[in-house]
Amino acid sequence: MVDSVPSAVRMGTGAGRAVIAAAALGSGIAFLDGTVVNVALRTIGEDLDASLAQLQWITNGYLLTLASLILLGGSLGDRFGRRRVFVIGTAWFAVASLLCGLAPNPELLIAARVLQGIGGALLTPGSLAMIQGSFQHDDRAPAIGAWTGLTSLAAAIGPFVGGGLVQYADWRWIFLINPPLAALTVLIALRWVPETRDEHASSHFDLLGAVLAATALGGITYALIEWGGASAWVAVVVGAAAAVGFLVVEDREREPMLVLSIFRDRTFSAANAMTLVVYGALGAISFFVTIELQTVSGYGALAAGASFVPMTALMLALATYAGRLSTRIGPRLPLTIGPLVMAVGVLMYLRIDADTSYLLDVLPGVVVFGLGLTLMVAPLTATVLAAAPDEHAGIASGVNNAVARAGSLLAVAALPVAVGLHGEDYADPAAFDGSFRTAMTICAVLLAIGGAVSWLTIRNHVLKQENPAPGDLDGATAAD
Repeated sequence: MVDSVPSAVRMGTGAGRAVIAAAALGSGIAFLDGTVVNVALRTIGEDLDASLAQLQWITNGYLLTLASLILLGGSLGDRFGRRRVFVIGTAWFAVASLLCGLAPNPELLIAARVLQGIGGALLTPGSLAMIQGSFQHDDRAPAIGAWTGLTSLAAAIGPFVGGGLVQYADWRWIFLINPPLAALTVLIALRWVPETRDEHASSHFDLLGAVLAATALGGITYALIEWGGASAWVAVVVGAAAAVGFLVVEDREREPMLVLSIFRDRTFSAANAMTLVVYGALGAISFFVTIELQTVSGYGALAAGASFVPMTALMLALATYAGRLSTRIGPRLPLTIGPLVMAVGVLMYLRIDADTSYLLDVLPGVVVFGLGLTLMVAPLTATVLAAAPDEHAGIASGVNNAVARAGSLLAVAALPVAVGLHGEDYADPAAFDGSFRTAMTICAVLLAIGGAVSWLTIRNHVLKQENPAPGDLDGATAAD
């Protein structure tokens, strides 16, 4: 039996702080793992004698199951309780992290990362759905902003701590730190977070849709990573057929994993299109920049990870205000300007080379990119959730997370091949540096496209306060 919620949670209360803390810790563990793994990739490659393709799969194995199953995770949360599924996913993620830390070769590490993605698919949609389902309507955007800021703290600490572990201990500890953090998350969730669910959710689950989604993404990802080989064409056919099959099944299924009608809302569809492009660029930027700093600039893992602390510190300090600003003025302007500012920051990364000065060549781009990211993230998340009916909070969160992970998955698979990287080029400064510059230019273009999509398609009425008091950025009277 699912606990009932006597009243909506408010910001500033003990219950509100507990919901945000549990959600931020859970999703923070997942986000931390992504940033830390990128910092450790070069060291993992050397220690396990891995190829560039295997390094891509170490990243993409996790993203593949996460993106494929996250919609199912959202549906399970709506049916059985968002807190309950969140807790199960967090525990699963911890066990898979332990297996990652013990993996003796690239193949078993990739397999463990695939399992880790299943846990992420259960906990990630639950983190936002708990906020959306628990908080009073006009507190949701600020709560999501607070969640974004706290998650950014994990992103800030993660590369620094992870880089230190890689450089001075062992890369395996970047996975072994997850179980104790997961235990704390489960404790807070079970003790203080109220249970919420969709009372009208069905007990039927679209397993065929989940299998087809995983096959489609897996086939396309394999084709991109292995492009040029005969097997890549087979993977293209399999992936494309599975993608078509997925859409057909979801359209005909009585109770589909993905309710296609949710895309009839123009704002929801536009925000997710923008998410695909922008998060594709973000995934590729993280992959390329951390390797560039280590392979070309000669940074150690700790220095490479610590390089981005100012960016995440900006998000921690300003994300809540960005959420409140979008409630006041609407999301269109933040979602347009944010990606454009990020594109400028990415072009500033082109100054990184063998003789890089952190203060002159790295920090300016980090700060500019961080300001754009801060302006974009909370309004984007709040817009996606606000554009969907409350009873589909889990599905809406799952869709947006799936789109974001799919964007990163496809970009990390495609860009290394597109810019001419192969084999062990990730360890060759001359080969990697030229490809890095081409990749950053492509990412800047993708971000600019994301900003243009927002300007042309996003409308302000989803979040904008109708009659705000002068100077009031708290969103306390946001209209339903």
